[in-house]
Amino acid sequence: QVQVVESGGGLVQAGGSLRLSCVASTRISSFNVIRWYRQVPGKQRDLVAGITNGGNTNYADSVKGRFTMSRDSDKNTVYLQMNSLKPDDTAVYYCNAVAFTTGVKYEYWGQGTQVTVSS
Repeated sequence: QVQVVESGGGLVQAGGSLRLSCVASTRISSFNVIRWYRQVPGKQRDLVAGITNGGNTNYADSVKGRFTMSRDSDKNTVYLQMNSLKPDDTAVYYCNAVAFTTGVKYEYWGQGTQVTVSS
């Protein structure tokens, strides 16, 4: 069973930084895309950033220039470096990994990691 596990969340003051990690139980090259989402209670889960198998990244407008997604294939890990954090970044952050195999979509979610940014 494929699993992805997030870590790195915590409490930080506005302007600070955190780095989230998402470790997969299999080679991250087996996924077509890995994304970070975030969710605030009572609201929908929003896309934050993504990285494709080819290494292309994309970001939500709200985090562009502040967040950077990267990967370490040797460690089966993707990262989300979050700088210049704002109270509005407070949310539970989820890692999502998607693979397409013979036309079938496989999707895996982590349990989430809480990020709290104080003003």
